[in-house]
Amino acid sequence: MVASASFADFLNELLAPLGHVALRRMFGKTGVFCDGLMLGMVTEDTLYFRVDDGNREVFKEAADFPPINYAKGGKLIDLAFWRAPERLFDEPEEFRLWARAALGAAGRVATGRAPLRSKAKASAATKKPKRARTRRRQGGKGA
Repeated sequence: MVASASFADFLNELLAPLGHVALRRMFGKTGVFCDGLMLGMVTEDTLYFRVDDGNREVFKEAADFPPINYAKGGKLIDLAFWRAPERLFDEPEEFRLWARAALGAAGRVATGRAPLRSKAKASAATKKPKRARTRRRQGGKGA
């Protein structure tokens, strides 16, 4: 379920000091972006921050809750997004500390992947050009 309009407005207000905030529907959830980097996801008006090895210690408190997940082939697949503790919504400064840590993880993930367009261009640049094939006419009868 995607974020409600009121929850989206609330997140926009809390995250505005960090940069340009955008919320986009994704796979039945809402992606939370700041300056083009996905720092979180929302489902059922619950915020999950992006986690990696660089910010796992900061988010230790959130490890008690299950991460956001989805079902595939009868199994639950955990994503690298941990639930933000409710208390953060009453503590805007600490909320933004967590958000900055999630934004750092989003940046690390983004630098680990080349955009699809760049991969295609790089692939095309490394391929050898094909030579035009010419058919030789073989002389048939009467030639």
